[in-house]
Amino acid sequence: MTITHVSDTARWVAVYRAMETARPDALFRDPFAARLAGARGDEIVDAMKQGRAMAWAMIVRTALFDELIADAVTRRGVDTVVNLAAGLDARPWRMDLPAALHWVDVDLPDILGHKTEALRGEAPRCRYEAVAADLTDDAARRALFARLGAGTARALVVSEGLLVYLAEAQVGALADDLHGQAPFAWWLIDLASPRLLKMMERTWGKGVARGNAPFRFGPASGTAFFAPHGWREAEFRSTMDEARRLKREMRGMWFWRPLMRLYPARLRQEFRRMSGTVLLERA
Repeated sequence: MTITHVSDTARWVAVYRAMETARPDALFRDPFAARLAGARGDEIVDAMKQGRAMAWAMIVRTALFDELIADAVTRRGVDTVVNLAAGLDARPWRMDLPAALHWVDVDLPDILGHKTEALRGEAPRCRYEAVAADLTDDAARRALFARLGAGTARALVVSEGLLVYLAEAQVGALADDLHGQAPFAWWLIDLASPRLLKMMERTWGKGVARGNAPFRFGPASGTAFFAPHGWREAEFRSTMDEARRLKREMRGMWFWRPLMRLYPARLRQEFRRMSGTVLLERA
């Protein structure tokens, strides 16, 4: 069972959330993940090279997004979360969120329909809205952002696991359209470097490409890519550093860590920023 559509990647990551939830020392609890992933999710992961061994990176990403979303809601005065390419994310149901918070999931009709059906009878903890939309449709995207922007005072935009599947021009256009809405104050993303993109291509490239979901976005300039589009880095969480903090490092890191100390400072910094969770703010 290989990936046949980009939406299948949501089932893939849901399996990792289920794996973490099953641990006695889980960083987060997602009681809906296994239900949302279904048997198809397990088949996708088992068919992928190192499918389960590489779960650590997605688990760390999920934990970091949880932390930064909670911080934005409690400390930064965010009243709306706009979750782009929401997939099978169940945060409105599993996180401790204010009842008054407006959470908007945006994704393609099929994946949102599957989530709605799987979570039927479950009550979200905040004001939840699902919007079926194709984010590559420029006119539809801008109309949606204009509507949401008009109804919020301070919004956090979330795009977890989205940008890597877009071309640079598409990411730039998305950044411009988000910046066009003044209430969109913060944008939470995950970012890969060109080096990581090549590694992902070697491991999973053929599998995702067959589903018309090739890895594309890993800008050499890092977060500086977003500066011409009105966004600047407010916070960068290195996946490598955070994996150590959260005790979810990749297998064999005990061997590589002392070797990396022998590398020049420039290379150490490159490895540190090879993958990260980034909070962008309006410039």
